[in-house]
Amino acid sequence: MAMSGSRIFAIGDVHGCYEALCALLARIPIAWGQDRLVFMGDYIDRGPQAFEVVQHLIELERRHPGIVFLKGNHEQMLLDYLAGRDRVTYLFNGGRQTLESYLRHAGAGNGPPIPEEHRRFFDSLRLYHETEDYLFVHAGLRHGLPPERQKPEDLLWIREAFLAERRSFGKRVIFGHTPFEEPLVEENKIGIDTGAVYGNRLTCLQLPEEIFLHV
Repeated sequence: MAMSGSRIFAIGDVHGCYEALCALLARIPIAWGQDRLVFMGDYIDRGPQAFEVVQHLIELERRHPGIVFLKGNHEQMLLDYLAGRDRVTYLFNGGRQTLESYLRHAGAGNGPPIPEEHRRFFDSLRLYHETEDYLFVHAGLRHGLPPERQKPEDLLWIREAFLAERRSFGKRVIFGHTPFEEPLVEENKIGIDTGAVYGNRLTCLQLPEEIFLHV
């Protein structure tokens, strides 16, 4: 739960855009220890600097414990790839750029290119984060079910059924996953993936003020 009087800063899909991430973090007026920082998932794939993004997030959390890191469908695809499942699917969905990024930083030897610390980061990601007023989830959810009863694949992948839903989910849903040119602001949801990896902007949403910061 967010503390009374505190703010929440939610950052949309980074997708290996390390320089944009650093620039956006520098702009956020966060009060560490009081405000909450939430990342919406999809830190990797498609963009060129997945390793740098994940390493930066790990170091940021080390300095400021309590950051919320959600799991995106791309992190799930990487975990499936590492487990030997759906390897071609991952490579054709931007995974090749991630593996190349990690190989550039791999040390000598035949061990896995993804460091154990990064594996622990991927394994620790949450499917959703809930506060008194908001529900943060990577892709969205189905109406009528509490988040703990949702299917993980919906929380990570859902699109049309969620985007078309106009009924209240009980709390305002903050989500990424689906890129928009500008943030999607509706009564029951706010979408903050603004397609940084496609040459658009990386977005942060400040709550409860509903202020958008972009780079």
